[in-house]
Amino acid sequence: MNRHGRPTAPTGANKAQATDFKTISGHRGLDQDEPLLFEIGRPGHCGVDLPEPDAKIESRLGGLERGEDIGLPGVSEPEVVRHFVRLSRMNYAIDLGIYPLGSCTMKHNPRLNEKVARLPGFADIHPLQPQSTVQGALELMDQLGTWLKTLTGMPDVALSPKAGAHGELCGLMTIRAALEARGEKRTRVLVPESAHGTNPATAAACGYIVDEIPATADGRVDVAAFKAKLDTDVAAIMLTNPNTCGLFERDIIEIADAIHAVGGYFYCDGANFNAIMGRVRPGDLGVDAMHINLHKTFSTPHGGGGPGSGPVTLSEALAPYAPLPYVVSHGGGFALVENQGDAADTAPLGRMVAFHGQMGMYVRALAFMMSHGADGLRQAAEDAVLNANYIMACLEDVMTVSFAGPCMHECLFDDRFLNGSGVTTLDFAKAMIDEGYHPMTMYFPLVVHGAMLIEPTESESKESIDQFVASLRSLATRAKAGETERFIGAPFFAPRARLDETGAARKPILRYTPVVPTAQAAE
Repeated sequence: MNRHGRPTAPTGANKAQATDFKTISGHRGLDQDEPLLFEIGRPGHCGVDLPEPDAKIESRLGGLERGEDIGLPGVSEPEVVRHFVRLSRMNYAIDLGIYPLGSCTMKHNPRLNEKVARLPGFADIHPLQPQSTVQGALELMDQLGTWLKTLTGMPDVALSPKAGAHGELCGLMTIRAALEARGEKRTRVLVPESAHGTNPATAAACGYIVDEIPATADGRVDVAAFKAKLDTDVAAIMLTNPNTCGLFERDIIEIADAIHAVGGYFYCDGANFNAIMGRVRPGDLGVDAMHINLHKTFSTPHGGGGPGSGPVTLSEALAPYAPLPYVVSHGGGFALVENQGDAADTAPLGRMVAFHGQMGMYVRALAFMMSHGADGLRQAAEDAVLNANYIMACLEDVMTVSFAGPCMHECLFDDRFLNGSGVTTLDFAKAMIDEGYHPMTMYFPLVVHGAMLIEPTESESKESIDQFVASLRSLATRAKAGETERFIGAPFFAPRARLDETGAARKPILRYTPVVPTAQAAE
């Protein structure tokens, strides 16, 4: 018995009272209820005190002076700081807990990478500096490219794409350039139905007709259906391996040989490279182009619209068409080839970006590679696969596994275990928020009904995974026991209750409109 004071958390009847208790302020302890900054603001308040401009000074704005209020909220400096600190407490982050999003590889970002990226010469580099002043940066890019080429078993790399989807665009444009150099204008790109949504979008953006390939009952590409679609008008196949169901495509070499036999190219989506780095070289499987999400596999910051980086490794057949600019080494150091006329013995497809790329992402990725070494990167992939299979083994008796294991870096469940419970995948995910976890990827891939895709990555310990598994087991058991009220109203402990997500998606309110008092509106 605890004789050292009262319990630190509500128990028994007190627990129910604490759950239902409403505070006057709307706060819950240190979790602050925070309105919009525009709702906090008041006219006449400002964080700085500026003198009135001298009326005698002639304006240099050429008649473009502001004629009315610009609509910014009036708040003091402490209010601004407190507002954003309170909002930051509502964020879920990999530094806070396990981030189980499948198909996204939300892994720990080592602080060493951040420290190196902030070194002078990297952090303050400017794209218009003379190349003689950035030799260290160019050498770093060259080394990063060498690592990527070695890991993928491919002879060339384009570093300039800014993200995965941009890398896909680079790969498809390189394929199109190679076909045009052969005097061919092919019309179709084959895309498996379990592909990332950006794959068909990229093919369409490049002017190709997207031809979908069905999956077999075990979640992999239907090779017979694939071969039936092959013809001399097929430009490429865009395939993810491991695929979005968390499975390795066993027939990958047969698929590569078949697409090459009709003169097409093999584009591999590298979003899931974290599962195979150091274990498999895509170039050995027949891949011609593959983007690599540095923010997924090599731990650079993920999400928020950037910064990102999606280098593309290229086969010997596609290397001559890599986009400008690219790094070359010579006796006197390193240089960027930026003009078509300077590209000897190659025919670059052109320039995809104004400037070369995201130096901070390059630095972080190379720091991750060098600190791990080849054996460490291999172990990271092995541990990611081990963690995913551990979660699958721990949950397969209470949740329904979509495809028989073993899986690769992520495990896929569906909603069959919820049949008859009145609980949906969305309800289950919302209840996870009350347990303190960000939900897994839901309803994707589309080939699985009520999909729940979980990717723990290699950076989670057994202890953190066990806590996560315990929460999911409890939720699954309670759903089957008929405790529907626990789910359909969730989340109960989040800063905001469940939103009308359909309404928010169809009729988003993107601009704040102040509420006009009734009396004032009548006037």
